Amino acid sequence: MNRILSASFLAILFSCSANAEVVTSHGYSAFGDLKYGPEFTHFDYANPDAPKGGTMSQRQLYGTPTFDSLNVFIIKGDSAPEVGQHMYDSLMVRAYDEPDALYGLIAETIEYPEDLSYAAFNLRPEARFHDGEPVTASDVVFTINALREDGHPYYRNLLADVLAVEAEGAQRVRFDLAEGAGSTFPGDIAELPVLPEHFYAENPFDETWITPPLGSGPYVLDKVDAPRSIRFCKDPDYWARDLPVNAGKNNFDCFTYEYFTDDIVGLEAFSAGEYMMRTEYRSSSWATGYDFPAAERGWVKKMLLPDARPANAQGIWFNMRRPVLQDIRVRRALEYGFNFEWTNETLFYGAYNRTDSFFENTDMQATGLPTAKELEILEAHRDRLPPEIFTEVPHVPYQGVSTPRDRQALREASRLLTEAGWVVGDDGVRRNSAGETLALSFPDDSRSLERVMVPFTENLRSLGIDIECKRCHRALLKLQGISSSMRAAG
Repeated sequence: MNRILSASFLAILFSCSANAEVVTSHGYSAFGDLKYGPEFTHFDYANPDAPKGGTMSQRQLYGTPTFDSLNVFIIKGDSAPEVGQHMYDSLMVRAYDEPDALYGLIAETIEYPEDLSYAAFNLRPEARFHDGEPVTASDVVFTINALREDGHPYYRNLLADVLAVEAEGAQRVRFDLAEGAGSTFPGDIAELPVLPEHFYAENPFDETWITPPLGSGPYVLDKVDAPRSIRFCKDPDYWARDLPVNAGKNNFDCFTYEYFTDDIVGLEAFSAGEYMMRTEYRSSSWATGYDFPAAERGWVKKMLLPDARPANAQGIWFNMRRPVLQDIRVRRALEYGFNFEWTNETLFYGAYNRTDSFFENTDMQATGLPTAKELEILEAHRDRLPPEIFTEVPHVPYQGVSTPRDRQALREASRLLTEAGWVVGDDGVRRNSAGETLALSFPDDSRSLERVMVPFTENLRSLGIDIECKRCHRALLKLQGISSSMRAAG
């Protein structure tokens, strides 16, 4: 069980002097002192002397099966995510060797008061779009308004706490923030791409198009063969190539992405040398798929690269608006129904470790018993927290065994459900005292996780739970804001 830490405890803000009411800084962090001072020359993990040149070819990013649009900011159409990866600069960029720190790119400095009622960014006058036009505060204002009015729901939700955005001159923009928006919110705003207002005068923001987008980032669109491939090459006049945040980065001259609807076909294309690098997401392919001649001859090198980044969270998210799932006993019973040990050994070739935190592999991961300071904060919420949070080290309650049906876990799950008032009837289905059936639905948009979900749902049915697994069209799940690879249960 993760310990709950209050935002007020975590929000450690920086000031130029102890008595300063407004902070002006080259960087921003919600969690502690900045690692890099104003005169830093490059991030420690970047090599400013790295060799440059060549083309990196690889499979499409994030497993997106196809694309018919280059407008990556709206829900309509299937866009190529690589456009957002290479073509747009943001006000600030993240440092990947700090928990939550950003440093200026388009913005030279950020200003904010201790109460975070606003954040102002002072833009670099040399910032330019690829057509040579300057990046101005009015472009930032246009970006924010377009994203929250016509953008993907992700952006609309993210920007809900922006009360107002105003250009206070050509190179200064101010955001008024809602009370309680959170100490990370200025950083969320600073990471958004800045879009050119003049480009969208002829290319409607809320429509799909294959027109090459205009950005201010290190790469420009060189070639598009929708939906097969897309290629980006360096902008020789990139305005920010010498900034410290870019030192040692953007080393390839070009990036090419090859699209494959079927990942197995994509692996076969890689084995034939159609592209040069592949990030493998399928444990079965990693374990058994690299036995082709090029790999056997040593022309392909398999590498496991520990990158020390926060671990991605993959799982089943509970829809807590459903009354049945508000009972922690029901949620724990569902956890006992999932046999991780057997799933990992049988389906994933032992490739995975089970996480016990949404902040796995970070300084924010709860480890050990609560400290005195943490206990002081938790105490105010004791009546709403599980008692073990005060006395036990955070851990996954039960790992499972290497057989498909874990009888010990299922007995405990059955006990919890009965204790929660869900009793098995003569027909083998659980109902509460009002006669309501214990029913859950698991929506998903692909068949890739069926091998995981089928044994899990069979375990739940054996407990008397009425389970429905629904395949939904990707666009419907996008509209509902469900984007995890294992969907929200409810």
